[in-house]
Amino acid sequence: MKVDILAIGAHPDDVELGCGGTLAKLISEGKKVAIVDLTQGELGTRGTNFTRAEEAAEASRVLGISARENLKMKDGFILNTEEYQMQVVKMIRKYQPEIVFANAIDDRHPDHAKASKLVSDACFLAGLVKIDTVLDGENQQQWRPKQVFHYIQWKNVIPEFVVDISDFMEKKIEACLAYKTQFYDPNSNEPMTPIATKDFLESLTYRAQDLGRLSGVGFAEGFTSEKLLAFKNFDGIVL
Repeated sequence: MKVDILAIGAHPDDVELGCGGTLAKLISEGKKVAIVDLTQGELGTRGTNFTRAEEAAEASRVLGISARENLKMKDGFILNTEEYQMQVVKMIRKYQPEIVFANAIDDRHPDHAKASKLVSDACFLAGLVKIDTVLDGENQQQWRPKQVFHYIQWKNVIPEFVVDISDFMEKKIEACLAYKTQFYDPNSNEPMTPIATKDFLESLTYRAQDLGRLSGVGFAEGFTSEKLLAFKNFDGIVL
């Protein structure tokens, strides 16, 4: 299945938190989007890998994702090894995305930065003709995305560009809240975590609103880019 955008996250819910609004916007414009989760999030304090899988399926339904896969790497121990690189290379060659969204380049959870580098390296390797991969018994063709963008997560990484998600903020929140075991629930008896607080839930809105304030829109999501971006025209740009 060829898609326009492949969004990759270390854990189920990374993509929704980091770029859920952007994905919802792109899908509304007719773009085809797939998500690959590297781990099952099995080390998460709240919920289980089984509830995470159910929640990821619901979040995908909310956003309108075309396909979603989980590579079942070891949560908490993502490494930029050849074995893991080849798993990601296979996904890139399978979905042949024009753009890849990946984890933040620096973040609180060590898996995030490690996954960021892993995906970056895999995007390069996937374009090398002399690297052979086979998926479902068929030889794969090389493929390198045109752009790799990294979404922002816990830390306030300074974005190099933002996407206006003003019309899709509610959809982003709905997709995030599909992970009901992970986020704020005053009736939950599970242990408290940094992302299960009311403040974290509220931060999804006020951080997007602040990026919107700085860029002249209502709400925005920020990204860093591995390449210098060039604009052919100023259509759609808020001046």
